[in-house]
Amino acid sequence: MAVFLLPALVLSTPTNLLPFGLLLLLSSLGGADYLWRARPAARPYAGLLAMLAAAVIALGMWSVWHFNQVVEDVDNRSRFLVMPWAMLWACALRPSQGALWWGALTGLVATLVVAVVQVAGGLERAEGWTNAIVLADTVLVLMVVLVLCRPPHKWWLIVVGMLAGGVVILLSGSRGVWPALLLLLLVMALCVPWRSGRFRFAVLAGMVAVAAVLVLAVPQLREMTRLNELHSDVQRIERGDVNSSAGARLERLQVAWDTLRERPWAGIGIGHFDTAMERLPECRPPAVAVARCDLGHAHNDLAEWSATMGIPGSMLLLLVYGLPLWLFARLHRLGGEPDFRGPAAAGLMLVATFVLCGMTQSMFAHQITASVYTTLVGLLAGMSVLDAARRRQAADQR
Repeated sequence: MAVFLLPALVLSTPTNLLPFGLLLLLSSLGGADYLWRARPAARPYAGLLAMLAAAVIALGMWSVWHFNQVVEDVDNRSRFLVMPWAMLWACALRPSQGALWWGALTGLVATLVVAVVQVAGGLERAEGWTNAIVLADTVLVLMVVLVLCRPPHKWWLIVVGMLAGGVVILLSGSRGVWPALLLLLLVMALCVPWRSGRFRFAVLAGMVAVAAVLVLAVPQLREMTRLNELHSDVQRIERGDVNSSAGARLERLQVAWDTLRERPWAGIGIGHFDTAMERLPECRPPAVAVARCDLGHAHNDLAEWSATMGIPGSMLLLLVYGLPLWLFARLHRLGGEPDFRGPAAAGLMLVATFVLCGMTQSMFAHQITASVYTTLVGLLAGMSVLDAARRRQAADQR
């Protein structure tokens, strides 16, 4: 039930991950002896994830102490503790991969209903119970689970889920999610068991071309995807006006770079990127408040971690993505899966999705995206260990 509710409720209800968290805690307490006996199966990967979580929290706490900040600034970083816990939990209690897949499908359809109701009710962009960008990024994560944790002979349901997710992304108006979505479509096309790889790639190219023509030709679609706004942003940037969505992001990248050069070892303090923005005259108090000065974070993972925690933050971010990437690549190879599917493949694509979306968003500055990453990394890692062991055992018996 916990594995099903994780993707089913994360966006479709305001409770988000609370039901999963409660069931994770209760089942861990009730099955503590199972978790204890599962330690050899989870070793050494759970240990590596635990060390990564400790490093993330330690650097965050050091930043809080150094800048005399409040402990709440490391709240999202504390969620990294779920990674080794969820991995050990999965190795011990062996949750169903099918439950995770059905939960992702249910979550995508339910989130579509929420998004349609919001837009029909007059909201300019669908936000779910968070904000439009986080909604689109998390929907894409559910689509990753849907495609790569698929059971056999469920392609028509995968198409339904992908269409639901695509419409939600369209209604959200988020543009930063497009590169990761294109990568997922490419992976999906190569995974379809239909004719040759060249033919599948041609079908994908045709679908993308048709979608691009529709978006460019239909004014309503151009408005929903905010292409007109992007064109206007570029023109304003060329005139030196950065008071726009794209302009503000470029400005924050420059501020992050200047801050890193000025404070290479400590940064400006975790969770306080807006303090770095005060180097700009229009963002210094008591000047009149400018909207782009108070966005809360850098809208870029590398810029956020570098500017707020210096070079140690940059190196730690590489580990946050690099260690799970290595772990899933190793488990996928050990599992001997002939196709790119299963929990290890989903883990690889999950990390790639966060890396690409992190180019235009600070993924760990938001509770939902931080929780989804840490929880799914641990859960999929545990499932991958079990999957690899099962395949090795089947190969030995043959």
